[in-house]
Order: sequence, then C-alpha cells, then structure tokens
Amino acid sequence: MAAKPIPGRVTAAAEGDVVVFLIGMRINRWRAVRHWLPALRAMPRMLKELSRDGNSGLLGYQLLAGSPRDRTVVQYWESREKLLDYASDRDKQHRPAWTAFNRRARGSEGAVGIWHETYIVSAGSYESIYSGMPVQGLGKAHGVEPVVRRGERAAARLGDSERREASDTGTRAE
Repeated sequence: MAAKPIPGRVTAAAEGDVVVFLIGMRINRWRAVRHWLPALRAMPRMLKELSRDGNSGLLGYQLLAGSPRDRTVVQYWESREKLLDYASDRDKQHRPAWTAFNRRARGSEGAVGIWHETYIVSAGSYESIYSGMPVQGLGKAHGVEPVVRRGERAAARLGDSERREASDTGTRAE
C-alpha cells in the first residue's frame, strides 16, 4: 500500500543534532555474482535487525536506487555513538558482514564497491519541507510538524534569527 501524501506544508520535527549516514554499493562486474550478491543481501538483514531493536539508535532510513548498478541507503541515527556502537558490535549483523566483504574483496578485482559517508549536522544547520508528499527522509525519522512552527522560509528553519525576524516583519535583513 502506497503512503498517502500529507496535505499542506510540513517540516521535520527534529530537535538538536542530526546524524545522517549514507551507505551504498556499486556492482562493477555483473558476472561476479559471488562477490556482489552477498553484499547486496547483507543490508536488508542489517536494516531489519536495527528496525526490530528499539534501542539500536536507527531512527529511519530510505532506500535509493540509481542506475541498475547502484544502491544507496540514507539512514538517520539518534547519535554518533549508537551508529559507531552498532558498526563495531561483533554480535550484530554488520561486523560479520563487513569481515566477509573484506575477505571476498581481496580476490574480487574490484567486482563490487562499497562506500559510506557520515554527517553530524548541528542544530540550526538543517531544514526540511514536505509539500503534498508522503513523509520522507528526516521527517519520517523524526516526525513532522506544521511549517509555521519553525518558520515559513528556509532561513527561519535554518535557525537564522536575524532573517527569521526580518521574515516575520516583512523587512529584508542585510
């Protein structure tokens, strides 16, 4: 069942710092199935494990498909510490999957690539807006609230108090 669009304009109800983790893989050689298929199968298992554990720190995620070769997952985490704890926990899915990937990668001659990026975004340095959309991304991870609670303009939602005041009064901040 497809998610229903939310009428009107809303913004993410995130408070404080936001942790965004991007992870992806690229199939470089289609015929090397034994090298890329285990990596492709590992991520859904990890996401299922994290989603079942209310204390894991994973707040939400979104799967993105680029070309047929590329897969990316955008993840939103409660804290940097919880992300790092999961990554290093030998009793969870990630650590054994990473070890197995590295072992296979040594003999794969670049058949599959893996990448990740982690961003710790400080409070006041992110903003979002969703209009006529089902809940997405940061809004899905933290919930949404009406735009007016955080400001009608991106500058206001980004925590720029001078611009917010100017926006509220209809004057322009220099």
